[in-house]
This record gives sequence, C-alpha cells and structure tokens, in this order.
Amino acid sequence: MDATAAKHKLSAFYPAARKLSKTGIDTPAQLALLKQNWLAFKPILRVTMTNSDIVQKLWNLCDVLRDDGINYSDYVTELVLLLFIKMEYEQVQNNDAFGHKLPAGARWPDLAGKSGLNLLDYYRQMLLDLGKNSDPLIAAIYADAQTRIKEPRHLEQLIKSLDGIDWFSAREDGLGDLYEGLLEKNASETKSGAGQYFTPRPLIDSIIRCIKPQPGESVQDPAAGTAGFLIAADAYIKSQTDDHYDLDEKARSFQRNRAFVGVELVPGTRRLALMNTLLHGMEGDEEGVVHLGNALGQTGANLPKVDVILSNPPFGTAKGGGGPTRDDLTYKTSNKQLAFLQHIYRGLKPGGRAAVVLPDNVLFEAGVGTEVRRDLMEKCNLHTILRLPTGIFYAQGVKTNVLFFQKGTAENPRQEEACTKRVWIYDLRSNMPSFGKRTPFGPTHLKPFEDAHGEDPNGASPRAENVEGVGEASRFRCFTRDYIRSERGDSLDIIWLKDENSLNAADLPAPEVLAGEAMAELTEALHELEELMKALGAGDEVIAQKQLMAEVMGLEVGAEYE
Repeated sequence: MDATAAKHKLSAFYPAARKLSKTGIDTPAQLALLKQNWLAFKPILRVTMTNSDIVQKLWNLCDVLRDDGINYSDYVTELVLLLFIKMEYEQVQNNDAFGHKLPAGARWPDLAGKSGLNLLDYYRQMLLDLGKNSDPLIAAIYADAQTRIKEPRHLEQLIKSLDGIDWFSAREDGLGDLYEGLLEKNASETKSGAGQYFTPRPLIDSIIRCIKPQPGESVQDPAAGTAGFLIAADAYIKSQTDDHYDLDEKARSFQRNRAFVGVELVPGTRRLALMNTLLHGMEGDEEGVVHLGNALGQTGANLPKVDVILSNPPFGTAKGGGGPTRDDLTYKTSNKQLAFLQHIYRGLKPGGRAAVVLPDNVLFEAGVGTEVRRDLMEKCNLHTILRLPTGIFYAQGVKTNVLFFQKGTAENPRQEEACTKRVWIYDLRSNMPSFGKRTPFGPTHLKPFEDAHGEDPNGASPRAENVEGVGEASRFRCFTRDYIRSERGDSLDIIWLKDENSLNAADLPAPEVLAGEAMAELTEALHELEELMKALGAGDEVIAQKQLMAEVMGLEVGAEYE
C-alpha cells in the first residue's frame, strides 16, 4: 500500500470514528461502518508499527521497573526474563518449525491468566523451576534468575503491556531481530554500561559480506557478547540457502547445532546471548551456542580449530578481569587484545579466515605487540586492515580497526612462514563525519570499502588504489611486507591521509613559543586563583602554597609573603 492510498484510508476512518464517538453506536449500520473502516485502517497500523517502534515501546516499560526501584543497569535483564517467555509463545503461534522450548506451566498463558500476589509468587517460582529445568539450554538461560519486582501490580502492568504490543508486525520482521533491537537500544543508553558488549550491526553485516561464511563451515566468536556476529553469520547462510531448505537434513542439523560456537565470560551477558540465538533458531550443542567461560583460559584452550572466527574482543587489560591464564599462548601478555589475537590466528584451521575488531594500540604497541604482529604475518596472510571512524561504538572515544586474515596462504594453507606479502589498508577514519546519535553510522559508509575489498573472502580479488582520491589521496593503499618491516619496524599504524579537521604541525609555532604561551596561561590562572583565595580570607594558605611551589621549582617567594 503506497503513502497516498494509506492517507485516503486514514482520512476515511478518522471522521467516521470521531462521529461515532460523539453519537454512539446505535444501529447495526453504524457498527458495520466502523468495522469496514477499521479493517481498512488496521493493516496501515501494522505497516507503520516497525520494529524500532516496538523496541521503543518495550524500552518505555523500563519506567514501570524504575517505579519498582530497579536499577538502570538491570532494566534489560529484568525485562528479557519476562519477554523471552512471551516471544517463545509468539514464535510457536506463528512458526510451525518452532516447537515449545519452555515446559508446560512455564508458558505465557500461565502468567497472563493470573493476577495480584498469586501472579508474583507464581512468576518467582517459575523462574526458580526454569533454572533447574532438565533441558540444559533452558536451565542455562534461567540459571540464578530471579525477579526484583516487589509490587504485583507492576508485574501485571508489564504483562498487559506486552500483550498489547502488535506482535503481528513483530513476527513479520522477526522476533529475533526485535530482541536484538532491544539489546542495541540498551547499548546506546550510556547509563546502562552495556555498550562494551555490542558491536554496531552495520559493521557486523559489512564484515559478514566480506568474509562470506558458507554452509558446513564452523564459525567461532571467542568474545561473543550478545552473539551479534554469530547471528549475522547464520542469517547470511540462511539467505544463501533459502532458510536451509536447499540443504539436506544432515546439513540442516549441523547448521542448527554444530556450526556456531561462542564463549562469553559474563553470565548475565551469556543469558542474553542464549535467548538471542534461540529466538533466531540457533540451538547449539548441550551448552547452547554460547558457552560460559574465559576464551583466554582453559575454555578457550579446549576449543577445536574452526573455519571462520569473527570477534570484537573486550577492551582493556587483565586488571579488568578475564585476562589470559592459559599457558599455550606463545607470547605472554596482560594485554587482552594481543592475547585474543593470538587465540584467533592459532584457532583457525589451515586456510581458515578471520575478521577481528581491535583498538589502535594493537597496531603499534612495542615489545610483545611487535612479536605478535610478526607472528601473525608469518603464519597468516594479513591481507586487509580497515581503519574505522571514531564514534561508531557505544564506548565513546575508542579508535578501532578490523583485521582480515587467512591462515596460511591460498596456494598453501599449511604454510607457516612468510604468509603475508602485502597489506592493503583502507582509511575510513580521516575526513569522515563525527558519528553519533545525530549522524548514525550505516551501510552506505561501508559500501566503498566492500567494493574495494572485492568478492573473494580471502582478499584475492583484483584490487586497485585510487579510491576516492589518487595516489596518497586515496583511501585504499597497499604496503609491502618489506616496507612494513624495514620502514615501519613492523608497526601497522600507517597513516597517510591528511585529516582536514586536524592541525598541520608545519603550521604551528616553534615548540618553545607554544611552551611559553602555555606557561603564561598557567601563570595567569594561578594569579586569578590566588586573588580569589585572598578574597575568601585564605591568605595564609596562599603563602603556604606559594612557598611549596617555590621549593619545587627552585624559586624565591616575593617579599610581600616573607
């Protein structure tokens, strides 16, 4: 239905509705008129009720939780415990291939038919029972789950609100995508602290289109978060196989249960990931698609080698928890990104491929960082680096890159020396907009990179420089392994584009002039602070501080303070 037709139907419905609201429905003809107009109007509501609208409605339910005294950081955890029960019910109603995952007595109608304290007590016991369920996947999702809702009326309000959502529209777009939209909304709210677990979906989809996971391949994410990479890889394969209908039963079973595996350190985040994968029709093994554990510990050491690894490891050092404890990594480091990078290129099968999001420091860090980069370029063909713009992650200020590489070489997947001959670097950071809520980062910004990368998932497509510029003005340039070794000292932090928003060092005054200006501003600020303290009657404190400063700087205090 186009916009014009929708407008006509809406204009026809509203006058009839307004008239009947004033006069009342007295005759069968009036009732028939209202029904006729409503039937014309209802599909328009369904068309306009997008997933983003529903996500906003769900997020607004957090007001109910706040009224019950629940902390901001717990909003989504509390909401999804209930939301998953509703979504599981809606999936079964709409999808013949989707059987009940929740046992009898723990399904949506069991809650919707109760009220008051009886409802709250029943819900609390339901969560406890689900955590002890015989199905290990359901038990994992609801492990240690408990509601913090204290008021029965608030739980009733949540249930009625969830029942009032247009689930027809939600099912049309996919309940899994709706759930993921809620996670993204949570990540975008900085107060929630969830941004570190969420990679922007446009970036994930772009990486997937470059890597091109195939049916029958094993795919791993050692820092799964809420499973965005794994779900996108599954969606890509489904799009290439008519939702697996092009596969035989054995291949379909592999895709559902064995193709994908992730590891997540934080139990609450893993809960979100398990719900997310299950709503997308991904069941995984007996532990689910995402296992609980530390990929830099024994859990990671026990993972089998795979065909594809896609990951955005957490930022920070081992001090933040989840640091390296395994002894099979060649280069010992407390830098989690360097440890994850080792895990990833060691965890690939010969000929396997990976794309990993890493911060700038991995490209230039000396010492162990240099050794890890050399080892990577020896054992893998590091064919492409995408330098990402700032502001696209919900953890603000982080400068990141995507490294694309293949284990071994195309000619010899088992080669373990001198695999990288050249590295193509795409600068998507210089002279780019300042991304954020007002200027969202989207697929159109990544399309030129995807075109430059080419169709071959191992970077072997014909390539050329001069992308959006010629020579050193091009965003896409090639650097030989010899150049990186001899001229860069194996640093991959290579920048050539002049950022039009940055200052040119050649145009700046001499360093001593800059230092003098800085000292003059500091002196003036100290003088103003001194006058303020004297005005406040703190003259003695001024004398004491100036004497201390004089001792530090080897100066003499003026006579007025002696």
